Amino acid sequence: MKKNKIFIACDTSNLDLVKKIINQTKTKELEIIPKFGLQFFYSQKGRKFLENFDKEFFLDLKINDIKQTAISAVDSLKDLKKCRYITVHANGGLEMLKAVKKKAAETNKNLKVLGVTVLTSLNNKSLKEIGHTRSVEQLVLKQARLIKKAGLHGAVLSAKEAKIVKKKYKNLFIVTPGIRLPGDKKDDQARVVTPHEALNKNKVNAVVMGRSLIQGNIKNNIKKLIDHLSPWSKA
Repeated sequence: MKKNKIFIACDTSNLDLVKKIINQTKTKELEIIPKFGLQFFYSQKGRKFLENFDKEFFLDLKINDIKQTAISAVDSLKDLKKCRYITVHANGGLEMLKAVKKKAAETNKNLKVLGVTVLTSLNNKSLKEIGHTRSVEQLVLKQARLIKKAGLHGAVLSAKEAKIVKKKYKNLFIVTPGIRLPGDKKDDQARVVTPHEALNKNKVNAVVMGRSLIQGNIKNNIKKLIDHLSPWSKA
């Protein structure tokens, strides 16, 4: 049986905490891959740790710059041999996305590029405030089309838009953040769903989870996640 893929957001600059998260989220029931963002990557010990890390990981840098700078950023990651996923903002444009994909393939043959669409902290009101005239759903579809056209491996988007994107682009690898266990606080996320809704109802390929799993008792939180998914994963 195929395991559900969970990216664990290691959103801290504390190396000891990162090691604890990695150690305590180990389980045979799920495919768990650590995800590191800007906070850890920019920290004094973070970059060095990733150079020597011997397991697959997701580097969520959300690259968003002119083409040449974006290419140089990807090239600088060539020593991170176990990096399997990186992110780039879709609003960087088609040429930038294509260039990043090409450079990633040259840098590491196993490196997959994911295009970031509308952040899950934004809603229609937020988009209007920054000058967009499209709704979240319309903009995500537009960006997904760009990501597909650029030949990227997949897209990062809310599970609320995943179903319509998956219907239109069946082979696109969909990763969804903004995931919370039932009863958990939404915090700064505007478009939130449960792991079951994302993985089983909306058929996304992987979810990103952070606070629901790493705050409090990590091992207990992992058990809650397994129990939450098990009635459907066994079906």
